[in-house]
Amino acid sequence: MHVDMSIYRLIADASLLVQLVMIILVLASVISWTMIFSKSRIIKVARKDANAFEDRFWSGADLPTLYEKVSAKRNLSGMEHIFVAGFKEYIRLHKNRKVSPLSISDTALRSMKVALSREVDFLENYLPFMATVGSTSPYIGLFGTVWGIMNSFRALSTTQQATLAAVAPGIAEALIATAMGLFAAIPAVIAYNRYSNQVDRLITRYDNFVEEFTALLQRQAITREAEAAARKEQG
Repeated sequence: MHVDMSIYRLIADASLLVQLVMIILVLASVISWTMIFSKSRIIKVARKDANAFEDRFWSGADLPTLYEKVSAKRNLSGMEHIFVAGFKEYIRLHKNRKVSPLSISDTALRSMKVALSREVDFLENYLPFMATVGSTSPYIGLFGTVWGIMNSFRALSTTQQATLAAVAPGIAEALIATAMGLFAAIPAVIAYNRYSNQVDRLITRYDNFVEEFTALLQRQAITREAEAAARKEQG
């Protein structure tokens, strides 16, 4: 007796629970791959924008002029968002002569930390889902496999003659669930590890920029306060 062992037939003949497990794994894989491609594009753009902004910022550009150009953009992100948040507070407080340079830099630092936190949340988006898929998919697939094999042996107990051909289709369809679990988990784990490392590097660059820019603003505030005091004495 010929038994159709094609992948389609094995899936179609699987029990309802095993089919449900397969559907869950397929959906998880599709969503995971969508997030993988999206995250790749997001990180690539973020790295490119960070390089471009650092080149302009450290080239000796006038900060007020750079602020006007950057703040005129829509949907600021990355270092530009952090820069605008910090320099906006610097300009606002610097007009008040009674505010000390340390207070100005501290307020600007807090504004940049808030902007940094938002950028971190954006960069880390999708990563928890990838980690979940990578860690749980093999177990979901294994559950489907165990259930399928259990049903195969239960059906075998009702037959008069126990042969390998009688249980082979059931075991094969059950093992497909394990294969699907691995297919969903392996790319998710690889992508999670890769993107986590890249995101950590970007966050480190952002954090370093915050510290360096805060020190620069503090030096400028102290210099302008000293110049104002000197003009007052001369006057």
